[in-house]
Amino acid sequence: MKPVYVIGTCDTKEAELRFAAERVAAAGAPVVLVDISTTASRAAADVTPAMVARHHPEGEKAVLGLSDRGQAVTAMAEALTCFLGARTDIGAVLGLGGGGNTAIVTAAMRALPVGVPKLMVSTMASGNVAPYVGPTDIIMMHAVADVAGLNAITRAVIGNAAHAAAGMALNQSPRVTSGKPAAGLTMFGVTTPAVTEIRRLLGDDWECFVFHATGTGGQCLEKLIESGFIAAVLDITTTEVADHLSGGVLPCTEDRFGAVIRSRVPWVGSVGAVDMVNFAARETVPERFAGRNLYVHNPQVTLMRTTVAENAAIGRWIVTRINRMEGPVRFLLPLRGVSAIDAPGKPFHDPEADAALFASIRDGWQDAPNRRLVEVDAHINDAAFALACVREFAAITTGA
Repeated sequence: MKPVYVIGTCDTKEAELRFAAERVAAAGAPVVLVDISTTASRAAADVTPAMVARHHPEGEKAVLGLSDRGQAVTAMAEALTCFLGARTDIGAVLGLGGGGNTAIVTAAMRALPVGVPKLMVSTMASGNVAPYVGPTDIIMMHAVADVAGLNAITRAVIGNAAHAAAGMALNQSPRVTSGKPAAGLTMFGVTTPAVTEIRRLLGDDWECFVFHATGTGGQCLEKLIESGFIAAVLDITTTEVADHLSGGVLPCTEDRFGAVIRSRVPWVGSVGAVDMVNFAARETVPERFAGRNLYVHNPQVTLMRTTVAENAAIGRWIVTRINRMEGPVRFLLPLRGVSAIDAPGKPFHDPEADAALFASIRDGWQDAPNRRLVEVDAHINDAAFALACVREFAAITTGA
């Protein structure tokens, strides 16, 4: 039976952490108390700060004894990430604390595989939790009152969290697979017809996992690639790059495509929806973009058409990353349009901007035996383009 790792800073929250550990044990699960204090702590934890700190790449001295609080938190987060990553007996992870502890524990949680139970009781959980959760399955539970003393509120919240963590550790859902290899696909509303047709053409041979290309969606795909869940990828919708380069609200990170580069997983990509940058309601669009081609997709989403210069930059950014891929790669250019609203008569139809995108990719492409650039005389949502994607996908996953 794998234990629940209860993690926090015992120098300030020892009573609360011990209460959580007691509740876990009372629920029938084994427990390991981990102290991640960055200042002097005399708590008799199962795992001491020094034991965690020794897992830092530069050793214990890189973590403990630092005068700068921010540097200490960052270093302890790295050490805890390495510590948990080396464990093979994690039934669940339960963290308790405020801003600093939340930053440390969730950083380590994000590095754990999807499916390992992760619950964070935090004073930060009622706001924007995206920086803490990232592309993983972390459960954020609002502490309501600060985790600073045991009282009627904290006992109830911490007790519930402890019972939840124990329940997940004792009753972990087995990973059920269909027996088919898993394919990861990226999609946006404006590329839905393409991805729907690709899924149909893949039929019963692949189990398809579709990720909404919202910034976090791309990160989730890449997290699963690195976790070994995804066997091959149809990354048709790379719109997050446009937001990353032009200030939109659904950006990727600088590491977009990094999981593919590192894992060498078979990858088919395209430029779906890079004709647009995403903003929230119309009034949220920055003033500097007031004169641009804007399209109100719905009351909460406003799209901005990318320009010739922006498309050229997007193409250069993408092709630079592709040139680093050493696994089997095919990249397809839909020459008649890259989204549902980039077509004749539609609001983002701009052949000149598309031509700049395609030209920058052609110019930057580095030929290699594993990589092939494929141009398709079709719109991205045409059946012919989906067929071309699946044909290339079959070629790199079966050797056909």
